[in-house]
Amino acid sequence: MTDELIACELTLAGQTRTFSMRPPRDPDAPLVLVLHGNQPGVSGRIMHEWTSFAAHADEWGIAVGYPDGVGGCWADGRGVTTADKAGVDDVAFLRAVIDRSAEQFGTHPDRTIIAGISNGAFMSHRLAREAGERIPVFAAVAGGLPAALSTGEPTHAVSAMLINGTADTIFPIEGGHSRHLGPNGELRGYASGLTESAQYWRTVDRCSGDDSTITTELSSRRTVTGGVGGTQVAAWTVFGGGHTWPSTSVPPEWANSPDADTTREFDAAVEIYRFARPLLIPADARKL
Repeated sequence: MTDELIACELTLAGQTRTFSMRPPRDPDAPLVLVLHGNQPGVSGRIMHEWTSFAAHADEWGIAVGYPDGVGGCWADGRGVTTADKAGVDDVAFLRAVIDRSAEQFGTHPDRTIIAGISNGAFMSHRLAREAGERIPVFAAVAGGLPAALSTGEPTHAVSAMLINGTADTIFPIEGGHSRHLGPNGELRGYASGLTESAQYWRTVDRCSGDDSTITTELSSRRTVTGGVGGTQVAAWTVFGGGHTWPSTSVPPEWANSPDADTTREFDAAVEIYRFARPLLIPADARKL
């Protein structure tokens, strides 16, 4: 399917940044930006292979973008990635991708859905906080809210779908520090777990509506509604799930990892879009 992607680039602060686009069938479509995890040398196209957004793009009437992090990672605010240490402004980059997509492909500039895994999940939290006027909905898989971002008030309510596995040792569901230790071996880069991250967004969004939980043999999903402008927050626990994207097998070289278990109960891309579609709420209605 990679032949349907268009290679794009833009210059930001004197640096050339790249991304790939799967253009929409029709103009004025929502844009989904899919953010990869931290892996040196990786590009956004890996998420084209790992997720089913592009396969459903025409059916759903969306465009899909796959941005490339500098050095295969994102400056997500934890202060532990090479991009963070280099002072890369990934919020500005992803804003620019949204704008370029609107200009070049006709996507709607304030109907962007962000979906990321691991380092991309942490970055999704950051972008939702700092660019909430563009992003009505975000999804974070196998990553929580970086503690460094928990202070200060976002300008807009943003609906959130948070998905974590109980067997994830890279980012435990209860939260934890980065595996990348400081120069003296100190712990750093703490991020909140599923429960705390969901509570943060429910508080930001001022959710006061229905609080419902659906539990199956394989997972449990709690959704709280009634946020500003109709926003919602869903927290999805995957029983026995590892550091994986639900429905997608890890590469063969990772198959023996204790974090390789992935659920087949649901496709994360399908459920993220199903959650997001009715929540593409104009920025003015979500202003805090």
